[in-house]
Amino acid sequence: MSSASERLPQALLDAIAPRGVTRTFPAHAILINEGDTTDSLYIVLSGRVKVYASSEDGREVVLTEYGPGEYFGELAIDGEKRSASIKALGPCTCRVVQGTELRQFLVEQPEFAVHLTRKLIGMVRRLTDQVRSMALQDVYGRMVRVLTELSDPVGEERVMRNKLTQQDIADRVGASREMVNRVMKELTAGGYIGQRDGRMVILRKLPAAW
Repeated sequence: MSSASERLPQALLDAIAPRGVTRTFPAHAILINEGDTTDSLYIVLSGRVKVYASSEDGREVVLTEYGPGEYFGELAIDGEKRSASIKALGPCTCRVVQGTELRQFLVEQPEFAVHLTRKLIGMVRRLTDQVRSMALQDVYGRMVRVLTELSDPVGEERVMRNKLTQQDIADRVGASREMVNRVMKELTAGGYIGQRDGRMVILRKLPAAW
């Protein structure tokens, strides 16, 4: 998941807004396809999107998500093809800024260049953690990391911010849905997780190993 520090301050949002156009996308729309040669920057105004990579056989791994005030597509500044795909998780609205306008904005607004640099640093650190997790942790360890990242503490429990299917979790940990299902059943039977208002709740601290 992205962090609050990746949201554009209101002053920068106001400054870049006149340079783009507002577009609305339905749920599950593909905003960017991996391999595209477009160079637009997208600023999320409402809704959420997921960033993912996919294989030729249709398998996906989710890299991160973005919500209001956050942006994506900045890697196309270098003129190379898009390195990941972006899909709307629900109806969403974005401000779309063309590459030429974005490059001019970077020259005129050094604050945005600083913000972009910090975002890219955070992205590298997050992806490094994901690679380390994939290489050094088992499926259960990766599930604990993802469930913790996607939830907020409420008293002694942790509540997921959004509704997640087992396939959603599998896409984030690089495992099969069947493997996730098996672990989830065991955690439920052990009284570690439950459901409330359609969302998963971590009822007590998850064990270090399973």
